[in-house]
Amino acid sequence: MKTKIERNANGVAVRISDVAGRTERLMEAFRECQEGRCSCPTDEYRNVQSVDVSQSGTDLTLSIKAKAGRQIDVAEIEKCLAHTRARVE
Repeated sequence: MKTKIERNANGVAVRISDVAGRTERLMEAFRECQEGRCSCPTDEYRNVQSVDVSQSGTDLTLSIKAKAGRQIDVAEIEKCLAHTRARVE
């Protein structure tokens, strides 16, 4: 599983590739985040307005939008992705 995080005007975009065999478990974990039930060991969720997930083949893309006046901390998102990776592998 490979990840690439890019900042954008509204927050961050996360591209996750090489997820074959783990797609459903990852989608479930990201649904938890979308629903406010995130289990990541970070308080970064306080800065998040929304999380959108899309799938293209064996790749996933997360679009994480920051609340007005806030920014998403990429280092905290990396921690969250490491936690999620450990859960699904």
